[in-house]
Amino acid sequence: MAPLIGRRLRKGAATTAVAAAAMAALTASQAPGFANSDHGDRDREQRAGEAPAPDDTPIDGGSSYHTDLPPLVTPDKPGSSIDLPGLPGGSSTKPEAGIPASVLAAYKKAEATLRESNPGCNLPWELLAAIGKVESGQAGGGNVDADGTTVSPILGPVLNGDGFALIKDTDGGAYDGDSTHDRAVGPMQFIPSTWANWGRDGNGDGEKDPNNVYDAALAAGGYLCADGRDLSVKADLDRAILGYNHSREYLNTVLSWFEYYKRGTHEVPDGTGGIPSGKDSGSGDKGKDSGRNPGKGGGKDPGKGEENDAHTLPKPTDEPDTTTPTPPADGNEGTPGTGTPTPKPPTTPPSTPSGISKLTTVGAKELSTIAGSGFDRSPRVKAVDTAGKPVAAARVRYEILGDTDTRFLGLVKSATVLTAADGTAVAPKLLAGEKTGTFTVRATAVGREAAPVEFTATVKARPVPQADALARIGDKKLTAQAGASFADALTVKATNKGKLMADVPVTATMITSAKDPKPNDKGPYFLDEKGKPVRTLAALKTNALGQLTLPKILTDNQAGTFLLRLTAEGGAVLDIELTVTRAPAA
Repeated sequence: MAPLIGRRLRKGAATTAVAAAAMAALTASQAPGFANSDHGDRDREQRAGEAPAPDDTPIDGGSSYHTDLPPLVTPDKPGSSIDLPGLPGGSSTKPEAGIPASVLAAYKKAEATLRESNPGCNLPWELLAAIGKVESGQAGGGNVDADGTTVSPILGPVLNGDGFALIKDTDGGAYDGDSTHDRAVGPMQFIPSTWANWGRDGNGDGEKDPNNVYDAALAAGGYLCADGRDLSVKADLDRAILGYNHSREYLNTVLSWFEYYKRGTHEVPDGTGGIPSGKDSGSGDKGKDSGRNPGKGGGKDPGKGEENDAHTLPKPTDEPDTTTPTPPADGNEGTPGTGTPTPKPPTTPPSTPSGISKLTTVGAKELSTIAGSGFDRSPRVKAVDTAGKPVAAARVRYEILGDTDTRFLGLVKSATVLTAADGTAVAPKLLAGEKTGTFTVRATAVGREAAPVEFTATVKARPVPQADALARIGDKKLTAQAGASFADALTVKATNKGKLMADVPVTATMITSAKDPKPNDKGPYFLDEKGKPVRTLAALKTNALGQLTLPKILTDNQAGTFLLRLTAEGGAVLDIELTVTRAPAA
């Protein structure tokens, strides 16, 4: 998705994920926004003996991507590299584990926002960091201003069909500066047409800018969470990454960085993040970086917006090691190359999701609210094992069933959440639409045979707002000539116990007298929607300020004093006198 900066394969890469990524030549990639533009990815994967990407991957792209692999090694294998950065200390001593401050803050802010709006997605910020690393080297090593906007544009190659997708301009050059063809834009490399659909305001400044790392991170998170994905599920995680970029090589690379960042990261100042430069490449690329200008942090700056020459990654000299590494004998049995020991398991292991036997209801099984508002409480269940003990970290899926427009927070009909330490799983907040009636919310233990639990939810009609008083705004006498209309508008306000009331139904009727309020058949009148004279209007409501301005009042050829009665829902009544004078003689 992002322009090529340069990529080094580590000699003696330890893990299977890294080895799998190391075997692939990263020569083509895609940015969000390209449906049906494989560019041979599937054929290439099949020739390499890999499974093709899923057919339901929603969006493909067409620009090149880059990045080094994480610095992982096999500590006890002959020929392992001993000069990789950050060994043997923890994450704080690893240059590649450092993420620029603003970029890291943007990832974490996006995770927190989506935890509220779409909790069933379970988006980890480390996934955004992995994609950001691959796409733009963490926004060019954190080359952003105080608001998180890149100092220089980060642009992908011109998508003119020459080695990449052919995508004609969709934004008039507004984002990518190209009014002929599109280019991927910003730290997360969005195609302009995709940004038009997925762009978000992540920093609250009222703008949606793909060059702003806060906006881009939140948009990327929303994109990864689309279609009800639960990123704690491996299949959904893979599908989300492939949807971002339809390439198995890309998937392997992102997953490698994802696992690396989950082991530990640290914050570094903006502008000092590590950018792959190819200086110490051990795989024969001679340290070349495809023509990038030097940027901050001693690496190559992907923020200059220059075109890059795609190059094929040379095949490693040594065959990658795919065997399982033997832990060192010094008691450090942690991840190879991290220097972090793995904690010993407790004597009595906690209950695990595999032991889930039953879901039980916590609290009421019947929920209700009024149309257009949120439910006061959410469905809640508890997962227990065969011994009746709570099961933590079990996945529970909540689904809305039935004819309703009610949705979970995030406007989704289903969401998967994890049980807490006490075994409870709370559904996201339910938001009622305008459709009234009863529907079902079902809770199911994912991948387990435990019987589902169902909740009955009811959406009731909104109570009709009422008013105990009506009052005219203004006191000017209303006068008009016969055969004309009243020039002054008539406005009233509705209150209930002194409070202005919105949406109060009001009926306006011309009556004969206050003592005998029969509808009058002469004098002032209104026009209905078809332009016909009427002396009663029933489809009137006060506005958000509790006010109502009546339609124009016209007069026939009758002169005299007439009475208009306004009646509000709730019993409030107001009579207004209308005076009609004779027209001057011709």
